[in-house]
Amino acid sequence: MERTPEHSKGATRGSAAWKLLLDLGLIAAALSLAILLDGPTHPFQKLFAQNVLLLPLGGLLLTLRGVYRAHSRYTSVLDVLHLLQVCLGMGLALFALQAVFPAELRLRPIVPVLFTLLSLTLLTSTRMVHRIRTWMRRNHGLEPERALIVGAGDAGELMLRDLTRSAQKNLVVIGLVDDDPGKQGMRIHGVPVIGTLSAIPRLTRELSVQEIFIALPSAGGETMRRVVDLCKQTQARVRTLPATTSVVLGKARFANQLREVEISDLLRRDAVKTDLKAVAEYIQGSRVMITGAGGSIGSELARQVSALPPAHLLLLGRGENSIYEIQQELIYRNNFHPDAFIADVRDRQNMRLAFETHQPEVVFHAAAHKHVPLMETNPLEAIRNNVYGTYLAADLAIRNGVRKFIYVSTDKAVKPSSIMGATKRVGEIIVAAMAKRSETEFASVRFGNVLGSRGSLIPLLEKQIRHGGPLRITHPEMTRFFMTIPEAVQLIVQAGALGTRGELFLLDMGEPIKIVDLARDLIRLHGLEPDKDVSIEFVGTRPGEKLHEELRYERESLIPTPHPKINMVTEPSALNETALFEAIAQLVELCDRGDTTAARALLMDLAWSKGEIPFPKSESPIERS
Repeated sequence: MERTPEHSKGATRGSAAWKLLLDLGLIAAALSLAILLDGPTHPFQKLFAQNVLLLPLGGLLLTLRGVYRAHSRYTSVLDVLHLLQVCLGMGLALFALQAVFPAELRLRPIVPVLFTLLSLTLLTSTRMVHRIRTWMRRNHGLEPERALIVGAGDAGELMLRDLTRSAQKNLVVIGLVDDDPGKQGMRIHGVPVIGTLSAIPRLTRELSVQEIFIALPSAGGETMRRVVDLCKQTQARVRTLPATTSVVLGKARFANQLREVEISDLLRRDAVKTDLKAVAEYIQGSRVMITGAGGSIGSELARQVSALPPAHLLLLGRGENSIYEIQQELIYRNNFHPDAFIADVRDRQNMRLAFETHQPEVVFHAAAHKHVPLMETNPLEAIRNNVYGTYLAADLAIRNGVRKFIYVSTDKAVKPSSIMGATKRVGEIIVAAMAKRSETEFASVRFGNVLGSRGSLIPLLEKQIRHGGPLRITHPEMTRFFMTIPEAVQLIVQAGALGTRGELFLLDMGEPIKIVDLARDLIRLHGLEPDKDVSIEFVGTRPGEKLHEELRYERESLIPTPHPKINMVTEPSALNETALFEAIAQLVELCDRGDTTAARALLMDLAWSKGEIPFPKSESPIERS
């Protein structure tokens, strides 16, 4: 017969009733023992008289304190405090009742005291016995696995309690480690803090630890990297703190209940933080436009900019759903009401309408096609969007008196081997050239791979982990520079404050990271073991990809800025600018003709600054076309 909710509720009520009857019996036994200890005079008459009034009161107090809403297997200090309150209440009531009894049935004052102690002892003892019996049944006949918890804070205490309570796995926590000197030697639920993080390899070896649980949810990227590196030196299985410990212990399939990994956990450095309000005076009270506002970078820009705040914010993009989503998010979360404009950055008529209608003073140009392999097979689309779209946005910015124009580039623009990288390099050249022919202040920002951006590496790997693997990695030696979305946005906003004449800015992103190492870290941060729970396959580099990216050319030099983690890039101009826009016009014409081979060749010539490229002083031929 199917077990309905009504049956479950009835069973719960029945269980609580039996527990109440058992507790009332224990209360009666405590009272009997206390009266017998008081003396032999009229013991049965006294017991009957006191019980008639005391037991109903005891049942009422136990129910009101919610004693039966707590499972006896999870008895805690708070539950014991509730029982203490009930027993003290009954003891005081027993003392007060003596005023209504005749002299021969009255009890001495010591009896309520004895009764209070005895009733508390019996009520708590039965619950502790049940908890011990459950633990013994769980571990009967099994050799427990030995575990170490990294982190002795609130998260470590929570994990310790959940691991202790779990009936799903035979496991014993033998200690915790933490770098806080004040926690050394402390005991948490009887388990000692036995060392610092650096002692993890030694303790694991000496104490035969088989499982390591990382409970450091608020740790920075550098600390997490250090812990992961220390754990790699052991033979223990390494897990991190997921949403529920039942997932860690295999109670449910991990693929269905992965915790959300903090992207900063994957950085081998601390995330760069910038006080945007200190540098964003040019945004406050200004009219701001963000192109590509529905993308990962554009939408985060919208969040950060809206908090500064501008007088007006225009979200421009061609994907109506993504633009709608970020617009609604800003309305409901920030109580900020931006305007939305659906337009393709290559559409001169619509782009002109956007500029003329909204009259932006600051433009962040984040619209771009970014997928390297896809752009290799769609080069004309990449050129139209990334080259012509950038030219058009910058040209309209000048024509409409925009005060600042900030262009978002990539490290793939350095010595580009791909169509996508070449288009972004030409975009940098356009911005630098535009800065020399107008009063608009131009700046470019160049950064590496953005962790967690839509369609990027991390979401793809997480999807593969959810499906049980394998993780498909291009090459075991491939490296990339990585940054988080907030870091990228901070760099963009900072560049707007620093740049005036087409300067290019870089963020100090530390050393490049092997993609295979990042993939292994991601597997571990999901509580799994690389090559055991999830395999890794190498599938070879894709069209346009390089094994190693660079942040600047050899001829470029770095100049420090007021921000310690941001540098300005300068280079001796090897480009004859007098024909740049003529070449771009020719490039657009080749795209219109569908001449992929010629367009690709000219794009690479422009990106690598080959040949003499004159720069006409007349109106752009692109405008005339």
